[in-house]
Amino acid sequence: MEEDQKEAEASLTPPAVSDDDPQNMSDIQQNLSDEDAFKLLWEMKMQKRQGKPNLPDTVTELGTEDGCKVYLVGTAHFSESSRKDVVKTIQEVQPDVVVVELCQYRVSMLKMDEKTLLKEAREINLDKLQQAIKQNGVMSGLMQMLLLKVSAHITEQLGMAPGGEFREAFKEAGKVPFCKFHLGDRPIPITFKRAIAALSIWQKVKLAWGLCFLSDPISKDDVEKCKQKDLLEQMMSEMIGEFPDLHRTIVAERDVYLAYMLKQAAKPLELPLALGPEPSQQIPSVVVGVVGMGHIPGIEKNWNNLLNIQELMSVPPPSLAAKAFKFTVKVTLMGLMGYGCYRVGKGTIQLMLSRPFIQRYLHKFTNEIF
Repeated sequence: MEEDQKEAEASLTPPAVSDDDPQNMSDIQQNLSDEDAFKLLWEMKMQKRQGKPNLPDTVTELGTEDGCKVYLVGTAHFSESSRKDVVKTIQEVQPDVVVVELCQYRVSMLKMDEKTLLKEAREINLDKLQQAIKQNGVMSGLMQMLLLKVSAHITEQLGMAPGGEFREAFKEAGKVPFCKFHLGDRPIPITFKRAIAALSIWQKVKLAWGLCFLSDPISKDDVEKCKQKDLLEQMMSEMIGEFPDLHRTIVAERDVYLAYMLKQAAKPLELPLALGPEPSQQIPSVVVGVVGMGHIPGIEKNWNNLLNIQELMSVPPPSLAAKAFKFTVKVTLMGLMGYGCYRVGKGTIQLMLSRPFIQRYLHKFTNEIF
């Protein structure tokens, strides 16, 4: 999982560094040596970096023993105001690293336009369900689709795609010289599998029922009112309030993981020889973290703790009851499919059985039984 995360980060190349006059900058750099161009870009960055930055109220400042600074931008995932907060913070502090609350499984939203994202969020179909089940297993896949339904519900109400603050962070990071872009969230399949494993069968059914019948209208004003606590996470917290273990896996564990990744990013920078005579000269780094507002208290709480994420990356084996429930669901689905085929006729049965997906499913189902 960690190797996949690094590969995903490596494929993320923010847009090229720009200035007020990109053409003029290009002409200047062509007449400079690599060493002089490096010095020029570094000096520009240091000049733009504010000693006492004027930051939005949603920003929390943290520090390390090495003097590194981390500016946490608490956001609402469907908020236009949050996008502006992210842009302003990055422009003010000119960070060395930007860390966002995304993993490699959700990184595609950084490169998709708003129109495509709106379409994707609104379309929850059989193909997406099959992909989720294949990736995460039956129960975790179904739960993922139910949570996507929550996100799609907000998207439908607001006409606004999620993750705008992350796309802004990605674009702004590309305008800052020598700024790296990191994915800071735990891989979503692990989060879902750990969440499902933490629930009893009855709790799984009860939670799924609540998610399926989500219908309360949400306005743009509601999003901004929830600026002190991310809207999507607030809705989820209200629904999972009676399931402490679920809250622990979806929120509290990710607080620890995000804090760990932010601390990993906040390391002193070793300057190259081009910037000074000392080969091992180090300076404190500046990091901007873009996370949901609901994670800020947990990150602050864990900031000075000795963090170990190995246990948080493990997935407990399914219990006997969970296996029995999974088997029951499969048998029920097969029974409904068989009854449906019986009702529509022999020709339809032959047509359905010829489909590769049905054949693969029957083969897998038979192997699991026998």
